[in-house]
Amino acid sequence: MYVYDEYDQQLLNERVVQFQGQMQRYLAGKIAEDEFLPLRLQNGIYVQRYAPMLRVAVPYGQMNSAQMRALARVAREYDKGYAHFSTRQNVQFNWPKLEQCPQILADLAEVQMHAVQTSGNCIRNTTTDEYAGVIAEETVDPRPYCEIIRQWSTFHPEFAFLPRKFKIAVNAVPGADRAAIQVHDIGVNIIRNAEGQIGYRILVGGGLGRTPIIGEEICSFLAEEDLLTYLDAIIRVYNQFGRRDNKYKARIKILVKALGVERMRELVEAEWQRIKSGDSKLTSAELDRVKKHFTDPSYLPLSDEPAELTSARAENAAFARWLQRNVRAHKQAGYAVVALTLKQKGTPPGDVTAEQMDQIAALADQYSFGEIRSTHQQNLVLADVEQRQLFALWQEAKALGLATPTLGLLTDMICCPGGDFCALANAKSIPVAEAIQARFDDLDYLHDLGEIDLNISGCMNACGHHHVGNIGVLGVDKKGEEFYQISLGGNAGDNTSLGKILGPSFARDQMPDIIAKILDFYVAKRNEGETFLETYRRLGHDPFKEAIYGPAH
Repeated sequence: MYVYDEYDQQLLNERVVQFQGQMQRYLAGKIAEDEFLPLRLQNGIYVQRYAPMLRVAVPYGQMNSAQMRALARVAREYDKGYAHFSTRQNVQFNWPKLEQCPQILADLAEVQMHAVQTSGNCIRNTTTDEYAGVIAEETVDPRPYCEIIRQWSTFHPEFAFLPRKFKIAVNAVPGADRAAIQVHDIGVNIIRNAEGQIGYRILVGGGLGRTPIIGEEICSFLAEEDLLTYLDAIIRVYNQFGRRDNKYKARIKILVKALGVERMRELVEAEWQRIKSGDSKLTSAELDRVKKHFTDPSYLPLSDEPAELTSARAENAAFARWLQRNVRAHKQAGYAVVALTLKQKGTPPGDVTAEQMDQIAALADQYSFGEIRSTHQQNLVLADVEQRQLFALWQEAKALGLATPTLGLLTDMICCPGGDFCALANAKSIPVAEAIQARFDDLDYLHDLGEIDLNISGCMNACGHHHVGNIGVLGVDKKGEEFYQISLGGNAGDNTSLGKILGPSFARDQMPDIIAKILDFYVAKRNEGETFLETYRRLGHDPFKEAIYGPAH
């Protein structure tokens, strides 16, 4: 993973000192509230319903064991003993004291972590596939390109005060998009052309929130060295033409929709021609410099399916089930990629305690070269585990509540913090997630249902990505009461689709029963081997609606 040099560390240390001074002046009454707002936002601090929330950046979801231990210390010493992993692969603390945030950031800087640009109207954390660099099917490891985007966008003066927040995602796996690039402001798909050259297919104008839109192709093939100049051109056009008079119409997706993708392409092309030969053009030397940080670890010469693995699988059905759901193939013989699920029954999705974080760091040191990944689905990944050690790892992870064999199944849901924390939420998300977890606690039933994405958001800002859930749940306010609207047919993967609202909303206590009715109808109507999404797309929306509301609807 990328390791800071003296220049990186100096920039970070100076930012910490700068914010310490800003906080001191604010607390002394020398900086007004409206003046302090952008300063705290660009240092990752929101003021939520009951306390500040500090969002710490985890660039493209990658961290090491020392960083995980530092996060555990923050949770233990400054928060209530836990942290929350978000859908943008970052980590959030929900209960720090405002005046302590500069010291938290100083502590994190010691392990090369920060909260710079994790909120505010700027370029946010660049995300990618949690399996980057360790699976055989990817075109190329996307992490160096994410790191290049991170270095280019962080502290860039033109990108500090955009019309609205801006999110970039990168994918490099043909036919399998785990980064959801089609619902980002910019989606970068790393591809090869007919001559075998590396380049990019660029999408623009995707996003969720109040106006969900699937991004459109603005460039079918961009040469490798032109990545930053072309992204620069897109954002300059957005900075110039994006609306600033209405925050609900300020995202680039609204600009692309208003102009049309052809006009947007013309404007970007004109700006790109002006700057494409400038200092931001990637050189081979710069690409090589960054790529050297992402070389393979010291893999041992091992073989697949060692005796230790095959015998343990045959003798332990629970272990075999975990292997089937939570472990996937590695590009290196004798190794595997392991997901640690943060979806234990009775725990909000994505939450992890300080004690668990310390133990996860220990597992990473023992089993995976000291490295950890966070995922879009609010889980964690150990990317380089020897197959012969999988049984031992499973036993330890199971004892920690991190081996629920449900990856990709109904209860492996995405869920925002909702009204329990967020001041913007219309309804609580966590109690709905807990009720569904409790209702569908039968592993045999979950495995029979197969892969289903269930996403829950507490408001239209869609932090739980409900629009692209196979089953999406949105909290709404009806005359001061919390209700929940269901949508069906969403998908964040390669064949992206936005869910369609099923009908009138439901009270919270109805939700487990309504989800059960949807699932019962799916089971009754599916063909052999057909997933929920495939069944929905084959039957269409109306049969599902009639099954829930009756023929009158």
